Amino acid sequence: MQVLKTKAAFRAARSAFGTLGFAPTMGFLHEGHLSLMRRAKVENGAAAASIFVNPTQFAPGGDFDRYPRALERDLAMLDSAGVDLVFAPDPAEMYPPGFDARIEIGGVTEGLEGASRPGHFSGVATVVAKLINVVQPTRAYFGQKDAQQAEVIQKLVRDLDMPVEIVIAPTIREADGLAMSSRNSYLNPDQRKAATVLYRALNTAKALFDTGERDAARLRQAMTQALAAEPVAEVDYVSIADPDTLKELAAVGASGALASMAVKVGPARLIDNLRLG
Repeated sequence: MQVLKTKAAFRAARSAFGTLGFAPTMGFLHEGHLSLMRRAKVENGAAAASIFVNPTQFAPGGDFDRYPRALERDLAMLDSAGVDLVFAPDPAEMYPPGFDARIEIGGVTEGLEGASRPGHFSGVATVVAKLINVVQPTRAYFGQKDAQQAEVIQKLVRDLDMPVEIVIAPTIREADGLAMSSRNSYLNPDQRKAATVLYRALNTAKALFDTGERDAARLRQAMTQALAAEPVAEVDYVSIADPDTLKELAAVGASGALASMAVKVGPARLIDNLRLG
């Protein structure tokens, strides 16, 4: 496995490979990340990953400085997953002096995380475009846990005619249903137990949907009530939205819905989602 710190060095190493699968990460890897790496390797024959905590997607006063980092641990995990190339740049390599370009994505960024975290998806779209341009992957892999991010990236690639296939892989969960996330490391044992309320709330909505409920307000109310049963859970939003546009629905139609939420548990702001229908 080759670990490259500069764009020039990565491009030189990449030239030795044909088809290449790529999974961008911010490090502090878990099984969700590794599942993407293994799939990239199987489906492309060669796999690349990036480790870069992207400052432009964090709001002022956010958790950029305390975001967990463990580079040597991460590299060992990537090596064991069969990754061939790792791009691990410093911030100055990605954003050199004078850098002032930003990519703005409309529509799907307006609600949910976009409303709660202004500027977040501009930072995501910009860094993903830069990484795709450096890595030149055949396919790039992202997780369904970040459902709105997945929509943003698919729109980015489609609208800017980027020659890469985007693959969205299912959310990987712990045995108790908690979606795997690097931010889970912020939780103490009691908070970690409480965090399972997100998955319970989503399944409450799914159970209602499966028995015929299509009124979106009632589905949101059911999720909100389930979250209220956990005293340490502070709700940012709950949503029943169109799975493609991410606009809030009045009623769930034939195309189904994306049930999603953002909830603060102790020091961690957690997100999760399930498709209905």
